[in-house]
Amino acid sequence: MERKQIRLYDADTIDDLPWPNTKDGQYAKKFLLPFVKRQPSHYINNVQARYLAVSLDGIVLPISITETQYDNSYVCSPYTHYVSYAKQELVLLQNALLRKGLSALLSGLGQLFKASQINKAVHVNNWFVSTNLYPELTPDQLRALHSFFTEQFPDYAIIYRSLNEANHEKLIQELRRFNYKMVASRQIYLVHPSQSASISSKSRKLLKKDYALIARHGYEMLDHDQLSDQDISRILELYNALYLQKYSMYNPQFNEDFIALAIKNKILQLKALRKNGRIDAVIGYFCRNGVMTTPLLGYDLSLPREVGLYRMLSALLFYIALENGHLLNRSSGAAHFKRKRGAAAEIEYSAVYDRHLPFRRRLCWSFLQTVINKIGIPLIQKYKL
Repeated sequence: MERKQIRLYDADTIDDLPWPNTKDGQYAKKFLLPFVKRQPSHYINNVQARYLAVSLDGIVLPISITETQYDNSYVCSPYTHYVSYAKQELVLLQNALLRKGLSALLSGLGQLFKASQINKAVHVNNWFVSTNLYPELTPDQLRALHSFFTEQFPDYAIIYRSLNEANHEKLIQELRRFNYKMVASRQIYLVHPSQSASISSKSRKLLKKDYALIARHGYEMLDHDQLSDQDISRILELYNALYLQKYSMYNPQFNEDFIALAIKNKILQLKALRKNGRIDAVIGYFCRNGVMTTPLLGYDLSLPREVGLYRMLSALLFYIALENGHLLNRSSGAAHFKRKRGAAAEIEYSAVYDRHLPFRRRLCWSFLQTVINKIGIPLIQKYKL
């Protein structure tokens, strides 16, 4: 079988990349040209990583390369995801004794993970968002990428984040054939608005009621092209208040340069709700291969909960997905709210290849796979987190 031509591009060579004249190819150009040239820390404050683009068969994917960087956002740090962020999530558990025990376990795991260099990894198709969306990849392409990355990065774990059985069954099967470990990462929620059989009339009634709140409270809906640089600071303020200050500083810390790039290059499709000249809520979503996800969402937490801004944004996302025939990946969190509105739970995985690494390096991934898959996920499912 003829070996496929794969090439890596860095900041010095990215201008030579022949960008595919496809929707995904042009999106990659708008995102990766600035990100590779300036590197991710220019746009996301808590992401320190080497960033490259890889080209194969008219498909362009980004890869992030890390060494330690234990304070990085979870989007490129396994240590942050499975230790630092996980510790913060323990507050969701009602059982104090269980919280204390799991906290001690995570602290012990953290020492093991650092000793095993868990963050020495190459993340494939990493867009530094909560949910990476994938193009169609054939078995031959996956095999070629696998051979290429293990040869180019013999001392690094190879990781594919954001995989779930509902969207990536064939991809997961192929990666398992190459002996990738499937390490569970979180429980997410998926809804396909155009598949009416999967959504009850009660759920649709709730969504319709939520959407009606926009008009009832006198909000004007702003499309992407109605937003400008003057709105950057407000958009960032709303995102930060929710994702960083309310939830976790380990979420991606987008900065004003990122929001400006999102507006200019449309790396996210933005929509906002404005009233009395002030933006009170915003979403930023993108789509690929029939799936839609929302890395950026924020609303004014100082307004009364009864106003229902989160309900408005959730309904807005539902109807955008319905209009475009997309499956909507609602990410994690707000489990009860999302279930009531037709979303179904799925376990998300990271596929990790470590068989080319020394035993001491493989130990952490083997132990993590056992602990998360056998203990962590059953707890998440039991408490419906």
